[in-house]
Amino acid sequence: MVSVPSGRVTLSDRRTRRSWPVEVASCLLAAFPVTRAEYARVTGRPAPAAREERLPVAEVSWTDAVGFCNALSVREGLRPAYRVDADGIGGDGIAWDTSADGYRLPAEAEWEHACRAGTDGPRYGPLDDIARYRGNSRERVHEVGGRLPNAWGLYDTLGNVWEWCWDLYDAEVYGSYRVLRGGGWFDEHWSCRASVRRRSHPTFRVDDVGFRVARSVGGGGQGPVG
Repeated sequence: MVSVPSGRVTLSDRRTRRSWPVEVASCLLAAFPVTRAEYARVTGRPAPAAREERLPVAEVSWTDAVGFCNALSVREGLRPAYRVDADGIGGDGIAWDTSADGYRLPAEAEWEHACRAGTDGPRYGPLDDIARYRGNSRERVHEVGGRLPNAWGLYDTLGNVWEWCWDLYDAEVYGSYRVLRGGGWFDEHWSCRASVRRRSHPTFRVDDVGFRVARSVGGGGQGPVG
């Protein structure tokens, strides 16, 4: 886990041409997306082949990611960040306990603030140096950590797999759809930018979507945004 300092980030949405500033508290964020080996170890799923252990887990839904976070918290003796009721399968029955010290998905503002690592351009470095995208991925996923990290020590925030965030994308228009960030191995260069937002249903699974975990520092968290 990498310590991400507090700060301020301006989120934007091309569809609505809206932007909004967010104050971000310090947090901990995993240096890498969750790998297939980590996912299997925590969830009890069959272990991947040795050559696939360090590939980022994909074909996981937002609700799968929430379940992983709670399972990892229990495994490490932490208080789970999510309360899940009978309707949790679609995301509506899942609530974030911001006082919990367990693992969770990053809020969208936390994700973008961490991805930028103090920079203000579309990327924190030359794309071919920092990301696996359609131009250099040979149209397949790659092991985590294969490109340069940003200044705060975070790898693969751009490219390789899209990453689930906690937030609703636009509840009034898209209901329970959640935010995805970062771009993936099959995306063109314009999708691999710190500001790009994508949306999907919380039960959606596809081979270029994964996630990384976060933890709040000293209790409390960013909370739902936008």
